[in-house]
Amino acid sequence: MPDRTEEHRILRETIRRFCAEKVAPRAAEADETGQYPWDVHEALVRQGLFKMRVPAAYGGVPVDFTSLCIVVEEIARVDGSCAITVTHHQAGLGCFLNGADEAQRERYLPKVGRGDYLVGFALTEPGAGSDAFALRTRAAGSPEGGYIVNGRKCFISNAGLTDLYVFFATVNPSLRREGVTAFLAEKETPGLVVGKAENKMGLRGSPTRDVLFEDMRLPKENRLGEEGKGWEIVLRSLTETRVLIASMSLGIAQAAMEVAVAYAKQREQFGRPICDFQGVSFLLADMAVQVECARALIDRVSVAVDEGMTDQAYLASIAKCFASDTAMRVTTDAVQVLGGYGYTREYPVERMMRDAKATQIIEGTNQIQRVQIARSLMKKY
Repeated sequence: MPDRTEEHRILRETIRRFCAEKVAPRAAEADETGQYPWDVHEALVRQGLFKMRVPAAYGGVPVDFTSLCIVVEEIARVDGSCAITVTHHQAGLGCFLNGADEAQRERYLPKVGRGDYLVGFALTEPGAGSDAFALRTRAAGSPEGGYIVNGRKCFISNAGLTDLYVFFATVNPSLRREGVTAFLAEKETPGLVVGKAENKMGLRGSPTRDVLFEDMRLPKENRLGEEGKGWEIVLRSLTETRVLIASMSLGIAQAAMEVAVAYAKQREQFGRPICDFQGVSFLLADMAVQVECARALIDRVSVAVDEGMTDQAYLASIAKCFASDTAMRVTTDAVQVLGGYGYTREYPVERMMRDAKATQIIEGTNQIQRVQIARSLMKKY
């Protein structure tokens, strides 16, 4: 499916070349060691990928949402870990842009506009995953003014890399959603503690850690939006981030399909390439069907986000669910096409399969996506 505009086509070609030169050569090593590749990070900074969507007045690169999807997809074609780093920076930045007042914009956006200042997104807690509003992190009013925050966030992508955390706490647990409030905390804030990196199955080149708040004091100027209105900020950001996870899933699936096709064309058994055998060719055909359907879905929902359509959350859940399931299915079948070689680290498809699994979990499991899709469906018809 061709890109919608000439600008999108040029962007895709530019990012693809950049990824081939700077990201792909380090992907396997970062996965093997579980260490964040700082040289790749610096390349991302120089390319300006962390200042996308920041208004030009603050030194940023304003782009439409479709462009952001293209960037994430192309990065994921060579390295899912690098793609999730960019995606979760955008999750935090999206929350900030949705809720920040003018003073907060003046304070922080020039830093983000430099291109080397990362914004983090911290919502998930040990007891608040799919039930996102069952937060235990508490922001209690301080007698001196402002807030005292205590709590724990878990499975936070980019924790330890992040300069500014957008996090969510409750000012009153009994209010559930109506108590959820968004806050800002810089990494040097006393009382903010980052835990050890998780030893993950996939996306191993991207750090995932706990973030703890221990009597962390914040002035009221660090509240993002109104008290009790954090859910509005987070729901809008989750819609966007789910589409980015769908784009990441698409990139992984596309890459796995290409590896499988190339291998099937050159691997011979019984005197002919294995792609000539129906059992293999049907696997490849099914990959193509799923990848192209995922691409069409993402194209539709990215337009919905760009144009502010009312059904964008519904479409985002569908796209995230379908594309991530596609990534898991295509990568698994790619391993099967490569046989024993696919099960080794000589080829990248086993890494892609491990990375793909994460896409079915992060930003809302595919089970909770189906719950939300069904609820929307009942209202829609």
